[in-house]
Amino acid sequence: MANIKSTKKKVFDTTTIIILLFITIIFIFPFYWIITGSFKTRLDSLILPPQFFPLNPTMASWEKLFLQPTLKWFFNSIWISGITMALVCAVSTLAGYVLAKKKFIGAVTLFSMFVFAMALPKQVVLVPLVKLVSFLGFHNTMAAAILPAIGWPFGIFLMKQFSENIPNELLEAAKVDGSSEFGTFIKIVIPMVKSGIAALAIFTFISSWNDYFLQLIMLTSRENLTLQLGLATLQGEFSSDYGVLMAGAALSALPIIAIFVAFQKSFTQGITLGAVKG
Repeated sequence: MANIKSTKKKVFDTTTIIILLFITIIFIFPFYWIITGSFKTRLDSLILPPQFFPLNPTMASWEKLFLQPTLKWFFNSIWISGITMALVCAVSTLAGYVLAKKKFIGAVTLFSMFVFAMALPKQVVLVPLVKLVSFLGFHNTMAAAILPAIGWPFGIFLMKQFSENIPNELLEAAKVDGSSEFGTFIKIVIPMVKSGIAALAIFTFISSWNDYFLQLIMLTSRENLTLQLGLATLQGEFSSDYGVLMAGAALSALPIIAIFVAFQKSFTQGITLGAVKG
């Protein structure tokens, strides 16, 4: 009987590993295709049936890519996404802590407004956002792509959920010990919600990095374009150099991979804590 159970467990484990490997290959293959495509010649990238390996590897696509102001676009994207990530994490952590631990008139109504705002598509508030940014004189600047994201309702909602796990007794003990409100926030609150901050940092960076629509409206001059907008300008009306586009896509994937690797441990902890919160 024990041998039968052991055999069934081995079969189950083997089947699970095979399925997971198959799923992993499916998810990794597009990135592999982009990387190999960036080293193909223009004709090889269009040939049918497609080549799974570049038969005549070349750096021509990368050279053509950097003939454009690609580095400028790349650093524009890094700047916008990085500053947006920092500001959203700071504002959301503060707002989430206040909504979770401070009692004041209208707190429930205010939080409900943030929840309702999560359901609104960005297109609904686009016109007011454009008018506000233009009124402030930030149109076609980096600030125009950063400011609309600072009060991200999802970020405030997420950090409120994490802040609710902070024991009230710990906050009261800090107050008794003479800690200021700011000191309590820095020394107690932030260490206890750092997993949530890490998760929010990844969500925010990816959201800002991939936010093609808002940046398309807010940024108009070629030197202020982000990498995604810049790559879109390289597409021709009747034909496109797919090798150059794949090289650009590979370049644009690097910061996402780097930010996930940097916050991977805390991100996993944050997702786990959020999953079991009851």
